[in-house]
Amino acid sequence: MVPLSKSGVARATVGSNPTLSAIPRSGAAFASPEAPMTYAEVMAELWALGSPQNVKIYRRHGMGENVFGVSFANLARLQKRIKRDHVLALELWASGNADARHLALQIADPALAGRPLLEAWANDLHYYELCDLLAGFVVKTALAQSLAEEWIAAPGEWCSRTGWDVIGLLALRDATLSDTYFTGLLDRIERDIHGSPNFTRHAMNNALISIGMRNAELKGRAQAAARRIGKVLVDHGETGCRTPDAVDYIERAHARKSRKSTPAA
Repeated sequence: MVPLSKSGVARATVGSNPTLSAIPRSGAAFASPEAPMTYAEVMAELWALGSPQNVKIYRRHGMGENVFGVSFANLARLQKRIKRDHVLALELWASGNADARHLALQIADPALAGRPLLEAWANDLHYYELCDLLAGFVVKTALAQSLAEEWIAAPGEWCSRTGWDVIGLLALRDATLSDTYFTGLLDRIERDIHGSPNFTRHAMNNALISIGMRNAELKGRAQAAARRIGKVLVDHGETGCRTPDAVDYIERAHARKSRKSTPAA
C-alpha cells in the first residue's frame, strides 16, 4: 500500500514495502509518456518526489500529517505528463493526501465536476492552500458564481474562504458581471470582514483587492472601502505570509497596468 505521510508511521510503512523502498527520492517515470498513469503509479511518484524539508514547510501552513512534500514545480511537471484524467483525479482526492489533492485539482475536468462533487470537495477542506486551489478549479466551471455566493455565506472558515477566493477570481476573469454586482460585494466585505473567521478575512481582503483591480471605477470604490475598513488582522501562524494593504496593492496594480499599456518611446 502506498504510504500516506512522511511521519514516522508512514516511513515504517514504506520501509515494509520493497517496491516503494527502492524508489529514489529524486523520482522516476512509472509509465511511458503514451500510457495513462495509474493511481498506484502516481502515488508512488508523489512519494518519491517529496522532501522532508517541504513536509516541514507545508505542515507549518496547515497541511497536516498526510503530506509527502512535493514542490509545486514538480506537481506542474507531473500534470503535464498526465494532462486531463478526471477518474484519476477522483482517486487522488479520495486518498486524503495533500499532494495528491493538489494534483487532483490540476488534472480534473471542470466540465465533469457537478455540484455534488464540488460540495463534497468543499466539505473536505482543512487548510487555506487547498481552498485557494479548489477556487482556481471551481472558477473554470459553470457553477462558479452560484457556488461562490453560497459559500461566502457558509459558517465554516474554509468553505467561506473558498467562496471569497472564487469571487476574487471572477472579478479578475469574468467580464460579463456588472460593476453593480461587485459594488454589492464590497459593501458586504466592509460590513462583515472584521467579524469573519481568520482565513476568511484574508480571502475577503484579497477579493476586495481583485475587485479594485477590475477597472478604474471599482478601483476608487474598493480603495474607499479599504480605508474605512482599516487594518485587517490575520494570524498566519509560523509562516512568512503577510496580509497585503489593499489600498496600496490596488494602486500599484493599476500603475503596472498603465505602464504596460503605454507604448514605449
